[in-house]
Amino acid sequence: MSKHKRKKQKGIYRFGLRIGLTASVLCAGILFLVLWQGYNFTPEDAGSLSVLMAALFFLVTYAVTYYNSYKRLKTIEQLFKNIARKRFMEYEDVTSDHHDEVDYLVKQGVKSSRTIEREIQRLNRIENYRKEFIGDISHELKTPIFAIQGFIETLLNGALEDEEVNRDFLKKAMRNVNRLIYLTKDLMEISKLETGELKSEIEEIYLYEVLNDIIESLNYKAEKENIQLIVNDFDKNIQVKVDKNQVKQVLINLIENGIKYNMPRGKVEVTVFTKPKEKERVFVSVKDTGIGIDEKDIPRVTERFFRVDKSRSRERGGTGLGLAIVKHIMEAHGEKFNIESEPNKGSTFTISLHRADNVHVLSD
Repeated sequence: MSKHKRKKQKGIYRFGLRIGLTASVLCAGILFLVLWQGYNFTPEDAGSLSVLMAALFFLVTYAVTYYNSYKRLKTIEQLFKNIARKRFMEYEDVTSDHHDEVDYLVKQGVKSSRTIEREIQRLNRIENYRKEFIGDISHELKTPIFAIQGFIETLLNGALEDEEVNRDFLKKAMRNVNRLIYLTKDLMEISKLETGELKSEIEEIYLYEVLNDIIESLNYKAEKENIQLIVNDFDKNIQVKVDKNQVKQVLINLIENGIKYNMPRGKVEVTVFTKPKEKERVFVSVKDTGIGIDEKDIPRVTERFFRVDKSRSRERGGTGLGLAIVKHIMEAHGEKFNIESEPNKGSTFTISLHRADNVHVLSD
């Protein structure tokens, strides 16, 4: 169909035209039979009068149909056109006094448009997040890979013969290999948490036993960094309902974080306490005397790969995923994770755990 024909048909209300023609033809036929058979009109007179009445009936039917539904049908048409073009706008006056099926279609169309708009926005956010995540992963992988490549190339170019140099370079290459291993492990962990693949197996455990194991395993690292690791006394009989391995990882991440970003001769203090208004929970806080976090950065530290001090994080082998993993595990448990911090004074990370006992605990 040519553009000219389309323009000519644009102003024609074809739905009203069809209804008007159908109704007027039926009316003319019935009127013709009534006049001819019932009132003994001649076929010519009955036909002429029927045609005149049909024309009048057509105009009335078309006008009534146009008034009642044309504007609303055009609104529905515009709605679908906008959805097809991914154009979304506010539809304010979409209701009428008719309260009929056409009104219902208009309202449903507006509701569908808003739902599709929100879904497209959500998908765009996911896509942007995916692109950002891939970029972050590429950067995080590239740094240790290039470092390893540089050390190996230097060794192959002659440094391999120098025993002091080759040993030093191999140690540095190994540190970067370890960093890649930690990064891969953390990526797999957070991926499983976010997709819901990693399920929590809730059981009743003694909190003291878990903390004791963690402190024993991290003592060497704390001593190496000249950091004092302190666990304040608490009731050994406290039991909590958690996934043992996941909560163990949470506490390891928090304590390691405190050791890694601390000041020389600093300390990391672990405290178990309760709150009077939340007796069904026990709280564990990990307080350090480290570099601290600026107030504006606190909401972002649980984002993947976000680092307050990027150069120091990479120097210490941080993956930038530790606190993101903590957040996801706590959310999966339906528990709280709180951060309080002040630059150059330290940070306090606090988690809540659901109690499985009624034993009195030391209050904060």
